[in-house]
Amino acid sequence: MKTANGYEIIQLFESWSPKSFALKDDSVGLQIGQLNRPITNVLVTLDVTMDVIQEAIDQNCQLILAHHPPIYRPLQNLRTDTPAGKMIELCIKHDIAVYAAHTNLDVAPGGVNDLLADALQLQQIKVLEETFAETLMKLVVFVPSTHGTRLREQLALAGAGKIGAYDSCSFSSKGVGRFKPLDGAKPAIGNIHQLAEVEEEKIEVVFPSSEQSRILKAMYAHHPYEEVAFDLLALESKTKQQGIGRIGVLRHPLPLDSFAENVKNQLSVPFVRVVGDGGTEIRKVAVLGGDGNKYIQKAKRAGADVLVTGDMYFHTAQDAQAIGLSIVDPGHHVESIMKKGVSIKMNQLCENQKYTCKFIPSSISTEPFRLL
Repeated sequence: MKTANGYEIIQLFESWSPKSFALKDDSVGLQIGQLNRPITNVLVTLDVTMDVIQEAIDQNCQLILAHHPPIYRPLQNLRTDTPAGKMIELCIKHDIAVYAAHTNLDVAPGGVNDLLADALQLQQIKVLEETFAETLMKLVVFVPSTHGTRLREQLALAGAGKIGAYDSCSFSSKGVGRFKPLDGAKPAIGNIHQLAEVEEEKIEVVFPSSEQSRILKAMYAHHPYEEVAFDLLALESKTKQQGIGRIGVLRHPLPLDSFAENVKNQLSVPFVRVVGDGGTEIRKVAVLGGDGNKYIQKAKRAGADVLVTGDMYFHTAQDAQAIGLSIVDPGHHVESIMKKGVSIKMNQLCENQKYTCKFIPSSISTEPFRLL
């Protein structure tokens, strides 16, 4: 086992929930402190409050991973006599960094929305609205036939040729390459001022555009030629298609009121707000953690009988009622399901990397409302 620094821990987290998954203008990433320190304990929380920071201090945590960014809008000042300023001051005094994973954690496979869908025991789960898709690139490279196998293997190790549930995918064809080395050249094959003919293999592999730098680095490192002949093409097809919200079906249809009672129990909330006739049959369910007011039309078009989401506005609820979409609102705080879910996921990833770092779910409830 080995101790990782903050950069290594966040790199591991972002291999699962990259910042590129976040919606436009969302505030994600490192918000307070620095990552160039050893990290042995990370506190996972929905919100950053004074109580949560004190818990991090008591648990000897060097990093807080929060779902809701403590700094969402640009600061006009940093006064330590304000609530926000006091929190930042306390973190800095105790060398605690704060990293926010907001909508990127909503979008990530196994993130907030998948955790909610699983808690509601939905089947045949799909993305409610696609928000991220990465374009594919194709590398076409020419290499002496004697080096073709090694180059294909190294490109695969770098991540090229992954298609769905397959890896090491490539295509090869044979031909003859010709070149004449000039003064100053250091040819691996052939002689200066003499035309050379070499049996070559054309290798074609695809990869996500974000992996371009890594793939080209592997190509240059394992290619014998001084000057590598290759083509790099942008493809129309996409990969890593991800999105916000989830939609799935219940194992057995339920009346709306029975389904709402099940939501309350499964998400451990004291009450839910319900829009719609209690006897309406519910089979197809859309779920979106946090504020889902903008997604009632999307849920309806996707065939959902009900949308489970928080912070439903009065007039939006009326609009949902008018289009025949039931609503179950368990509140915004149900996103706290991420505390345990993220901790389990990251502890497994750390164990795989043999990191000593431990992720700890916060025991502090940051729910501001109480029911009388």
